[in-house]
Amino acid sequence: MAARLPRPRRFDCYAAAAGLLGGLLLWGIGLGVRPADEPVVLFGGKWPLLVPLVVMAACELLRRSAPRTGLLIGTAALIGDTLTQGSLVTVIMYTDVMYAAVLYGPPASARRIPWITGLLTVAGTVVPFALWRQPEALLIGVAVGIVSFAPASTGLIVRNHREAADAALLRAEQTALLAEMDRVQAVTAERSRMARELHDMVANHLSAIAIHSTAALSLDDPATTRQALGVIRENSVEGLAEMRRLIGILRDDGGDTEPAAAPTLDGLGALVDGARANGLDVTLDAAPGENLPAPVELAAYRIVQESLTNALKHGSPGTVLVRLTRDETDLRVRVTSPYGGRDTPRAPGSGAGLVGMRERAALLRGSFEAGAVADPGAPGGKIWAVCAVLPLTEGDLA
Repeated sequence: MAARLPRPRRFDCYAAAAGLLGGLLLWGIGLGVRPADEPVVLFGGKWPLLVPLVVMAACELLRRSAPRTGLLIGTAALIGDTLTQGSLVTVIMYTDVMYAAVLYGPPASARRIPWITGLLTVAGTVVPFALWRQPEALLIGVAVGIVSFAPASTGLIVRNHREAADAALLRAEQTALLAEMDRVQAVTAERSRMARELHDMVANHLSAIAIHSTAALSLDDPATTRQALGVIRENSVEGLAEMRRLIGILRDDGGDTEPAAAPTLDGLGALVDGARANGLDVTLDAAPGENLPAPVELAAYRIVQESLTNALKHGSPGTVLVRLTRDETDLRVRVTSPYGGRDTPRAPGSGAGLVGMRERAALLRGSFEAGAVADPGAPGGKIWAVCAVLPLTEGDLA
């Protein structure tokens, strides 16, 4: 079954109808391009020129649906029109068909047609002049250029402008899409950072509150209850202070209010004292030195804080050892605590602590490991070890 041509556009139908009616009007009043007695006219009279006119009007219907087919048929119709008295409307419609073939045709045709019409224009100028040696012969090349090269060049210029506009629009859409992706990634990263900060700041205090409140409820001893309530109050106050600090950072709009400073390794002593007050036996062995990058100090502090929280919730009785060592390239954090294989923690947890510590190390392009390791000197032969290596060089800080 033969393939059907696409349905012509409405504007093309209007152009074809207008061209046909205009050509019929000129035909009716007897206005042609050439006189009937000119030697080139092989088919004299009024009726023969209607055939190329009708065919060219039909080609206008194909100007966008099948531009190459319309141009081929239109070229044959134009040649036929030159053998008659000719119609000005037929020539005008051919220029539009030529323009449309370049503008709407395939890219290969759009590149070739201007070159072909340009060569025809040159040939139409040089060859007649070389044969007849008359200045009037140059008008043939001018006519060929007006009918073919000019509309083809115009179509190519318009096509290039449209393609440039489409490319600019596509780049703008891609830029907007990339900006939106960057915004989503930035929001996601900020939410993750806020989640880590909130977890690390509050989990330690809330775990101590949960454990000591459980002890106060389970023991009927006024002294123990009073001591537990004191620890609960102390952790509540510290937790509220940390929450206010985070809320202050979130509400800071860049005005005169200065956000509170992030914790540093100078605060490890107070952090360990708080862990001891919560019932942990903690030994601190820290020699981090000076001039540490701020991101490294914050990450090390939070890793120690979360490790002490996990030791409070999961660890067995025994000594918790916090050790920080530094060399030329890295700060190493190691926190070990007794491992009793407890099935359930003494305080509920979300399981986000290890994830947060691993993320902090990864953001600095460091390494992090946590798990039970063998230790013959420990009760049960195992300890729980948290080990983080944080690079100090600026190139490694993300």
